[in-house]
Amino acid sequence: MKEQVDKVNQNPARTAQDVFEVLHSIMHLHRSRQFRAPLMGEGELTHMEGKVLGFFARHPDATLSDLVAHSGRDKAQVTRLIRALRERGLLDAQADALDRRSTRLRLSAAGEALQAQLHAEGAIAAEQALDGLEDAERRQLLALLERVRASLDAPQSGR
Repeated sequence: MKEQVDKVNQNPARTAQDVFEVLHSIMHLHRSRQFRAPLMGEGELTHMEGKVLGFFARHPDATLSDLVAHSGRDKAQVTRLIRALRERGLLDAQADALDRRSTRLRLSAAGEALQAQLHAEGAIAAEQALDGLEDAERRQLLALLERVRASLDAPQSGR
């Protein structure tokens, strides 16, 4: 008599797309924890507000156009985000010295403090996510992810 195999309870091998779905889910959970932490009396920040603050932390004196080009977002959406962050006192604006039509943006003192807190919350969430992994497992995971990134960075062969 031939042995029957129960395929219902077996887990099929993950596809490449499944791996990226898990990576996306991990990043969503990480950012959710990072931005939902109580932030210096500011309440919660949206993911996009946090990304805008991060952009201006890395690129002080950039313009709205710089952010639009970097993010690929609609100019009207970015304008609303910047207006809201300026109204909350998290971004400062100054007219460009060479082109008065252009406005340079940077984090205010409150924005810098909030960005530092976001960074710290991100570090806490990352440690929590990797809790239970040994140092060797963390190094292995990082090495594997670096290989994935290198594959995506490599020039594509003709298809």
